[in-house]
Amino acid sequence: MAQAAVQSTNQITGQRKWWAFATVLLTMFFSSMDQTVVSTAMPTIIGDLHGFNLYAWVFTAYMMASSVTVPIYGKLSDVFGRKPFYLFGLIMFGLGSAVSGQAHSMIELVWARAFQGIGAGAMMSMPRATVGDIFSPKERAKWMGVMMAVFGISSIVGPALGGWITDSFSWRWVFYINLPFAVLAIFGVLFTLPRVRAEHRVKVDWLGSVILVVGLIPVLLGFTWAGTKYAWGSPIELTLFIGGVIVLAIFILWERRASDPVLTPSLFKNRIFTTSLILGILVGMTMFGSLMFLPVFVQGVIGLNAQDSGWVMTPMMVGFIIGSMVSGQVMSKTGRYKFLGSISGAIIVVGSLLLNQMNVHTTWGTVMVDMVVLGLGIGSLMPLMNMVVQNAFPYKIMGTVNSTQQFVSSLGGVIASPIFGSILDKNFSAKLSKTLPASLHQFQSKLAGVNPQSLLTKQAQQSISTEFSKYGATGHQMYLQLMDAVKASLTFGVQHLFKVGLVFAVLCFIGTFFLPEIKLKGKEYYQEHKLAEDNA
Repeated sequence: MAQAAVQSTNQITGQRKWWAFATVLLTMFFSSMDQTVVSTAMPTIIGDLHGFNLYAWVFTAYMMASSVTVPIYGKLSDVFGRKPFYLFGLIMFGLGSAVSGQAHSMIELVWARAFQGIGAGAMMSMPRATVGDIFSPKERAKWMGVMMAVFGISSIVGPALGGWITDSFSWRWVFYINLPFAVLAIFGVLFTLPRVRAEHRVKVDWLGSVILVVGLIPVLLGFTWAGTKYAWGSPIELTLFIGGVIVLAIFILWERRASDPVLTPSLFKNRIFTTSLILGILVGMTMFGSLMFLPVFVQGVIGLNAQDSGWVMTPMMVGFIIGSMVSGQVMSKTGRYKFLGSISGAIIVVGSLLLNQMNVHTTWGTVMVDMVVLGLGIGSLMPLMNMVVQNAFPYKIMGTVNSTQQFVSSLGGVIASPIFGSILDKNFSAKLSKTLPASLHQFQSKLAGVNPQSLLTKQAQQSISTEFSKYGATGHQMYLQLMDAVKASLTFGVQHLFKVGLVFAVLCFIGTFFLPEIKLKGKEYYQEHKLAEDNA
């Protein structure tokens, strides 16, 4: 297949678009799988590299590097084409994976993950933008189910694959496995994505990009550490938040004056854009409140062991895939989405209500049904948000629009995690003090500041059991009493999160009625550029 020719837009047509779509699916698969594979291997990595105090930074460094680069990639790709930034992201991700596999200390792994995250920023934004280059909004709806299926399968396969690789080979191979996928994707990008020739000289807002990064890093650090490493109102947290907000305020002022800003302020004046952003954040909050800590409930109440709890999200992903396929077909045939958005929001509310009915007598079968229902609603609504936003703006700024939406959504996830974690910790501690037998109150202080979820891991339970073995014959009984109290307290905390998730689900449902509707565009989506080329 001949290499893609130079053209004035990113649009991909003819037979080449199917190879480009296959490349997008491949990238989505291994980039989304990477996170779950690494998570599964982390206990083994910590045991080998001895750096538990840097545990969170393995994910934080990756998340921060990828989040701050997403809007920059999106803006530049609209001007210079997706191809150079797609290739750069794949190469950086591959190199970061190789260096991560070679790490001999936790600090080396953290820096390697940051390096990998720089590439991940492109891999988060370029595939979604490339899909817009291949299919118009109305066509894209038909293929939404395929894209979501790839995402769902990677989320299901990831934990099992990570455990198998770690046990059968070495934890280093959870990083090395990315390399063959990255190489295949590089060849796909080289031969399917066009080289774009900028029609006029563009002044890249590099200073604005630097100000954005400088402002985001302390805010992201603040939310990452809040409620865990430092208290929310501690001097360090206040310094990070206030400093970051001041720099971001300077960024906003700068962007209003910039001739070609990184984040276009005018986007936020569009009702479809702002409503979609709010709905996306509310859906994300619902997912965090309902699903983030569901494995804790399944382990603590239903009794599923830690290894099998890695499959807990599978029913939700099945519902997610079915919901996206059905809604995609409906949108493709009708060109409409508002009514479908409201139905999806209603299903999310029903799913959240079902989760709130769960108690100590709930069976695994009931949990599966509840998760499928919630997955149907989320799977129908989340992809819809991305599609309607791209449909509302000219094709020439699609990369900017797409990356800005993705950037704000990722920040919502960063903010949600510590908030829900704090809610869980607070309710866990309160319930534990009431549930713990008087003879074991001396051990409660040792659990202070410990992540409640980590107490259900096999390694943590073995460590606690070893400590109780010092007390002789009664030690084992004391250990069982402690773990029963821990599980009951965790369950109490998770049930409170279900209630919070329900609140966000209801707000999301109400918000769908405020989403303006523009009929999904077909071939006319690209008409503006075609007319410009004809008149040139």
